[in-house]
Amino acid sequence: MSEKIFTMSVAKVYPLYVKKAERKGRSKAEVDEIIMWLTGFDKEQLAREIQNDTDFENFFLKAPQLNPAATSIKGVICGVRVEEIKNPLMQKIRYLDKLVDELAKGKAMDKILRSN
Repeated sequence: MSEKIFTMSVAKVYPLYVKKAERKGRSKAEVDEIIMWLTGFDKEQLAREIQNDTDFENFFLKAPQLNPAATSIKGVICGVRVEEIKNPLMQKIRYLDKLVDELAKGKAMDKILRSN
């Protein structure tokens, strides 16, 4: 797997997440909610990390707490099963990709956020 994605800025990918969601009738607020659910960042912290051009490695290092329910994120993203990814950082990045993908596919927020 490419190490290049680890040094990629979250600020460069974030607008793509939002655009993907909005093309499918979803909102920026929902993208933010997903990111905050996964990472434990609050709205201000998330905005600051995006504004600071934080790379993915540091973004996840600074995350207050990965949501314990993240391990229930299953499925294929970019041709790889997220639950089988060995590199912890790459798995977290792909968790985020998978959640945004689920949003864009019209899945209900309670299902995306693994609520009962």
